[in-house]
Amino acid sequence: MVYKKITLIGTSTDGFDDAVADAINRAEHTLDNVLWVEVEELGVEVATANPREYQAELTVAFELEG
Repeated sequence: MVYKKITLIGTSTDGFDDAVADAINRAEHTLDNVLWVEVEELGVEVATANPREYQAELTVAFELEG
């Protein structure tokens, strides 16, 4: 088996949990064979975002076909 990892950043104005869910949901809808997700970093945009924008950087691993 061969796996590929990519980085996604989910966002939400409601909190970190929703930002993580945003990225995971997008990965599951656009990639096949998603196997695991690692939350790498959390951050909040406060300078230019009103309301605050919660951000979650995730590494998504999925199995390549073939």
